[in-house]
Amino acid sequence: MRRAGVRVTDYDPSWPRRAAEAIEALRAAAPGLFVEIEHIGSTAVPGLAAKPVIDLMAAVHDLTRAATHRAALAGLGYHPHDNGMTDRQLYVRADGGVRSHILHVVALESWPTRNQRIFRDHLRAHAEDARRYAQLKWAIAAASTDAGEYSRAKMALVQEITDRARAELGLPSVPVWEKG
Repeated sequence: MRRAGVRVTDYDPSWPRRAAEAIEALRAAAPGLFVEIEHIGSTAVPGLAAKPVIDLMAAVHDLTRAATHRAALAGLGYHPHDNGMTDRQLYVRADGGVRSHILHVVALESWPTRNQRIFRDHLRAHAEDARRYAQLKWAIAAASTDAGEYSRAKMALVQEITDRARAELGLPSVPVWEKG
């Protein structure tokens, strides 16, 4: 029996535009809620192969206040999703039944040290690490792994690169696996 597996695609130059449109819509739907919003994840790294899902991270002053905007987020197709991460609110948007966007809402005080942002910025600046990461993602996807296996199979390399990126910023190593 063959599993459906994870779909990785070549970089799509429309990803930054799609992220910008999503950010604009989020700001309009919940005025004043988001202090920062950025495109994170592999789709935010020019030239990098990725699962075709736009990852966004938004910082808020108070996570409890973010929950009061669930109706506005739902109006844009973002619905709460519990995947075990305890330091954020996670919202998933599925267009036509296919996951298209993930929104990570985090506390503003954690913004500068968020691994996803640090990892993204490092890959943007270090082509060799981006190449290694892309090769690994293609290999894992070719093995028809499910989403959980795909994430776990990437962790050693993601941890290595993130550790190096954090050290360059004078930050200590912390686990990249965030599920509690």
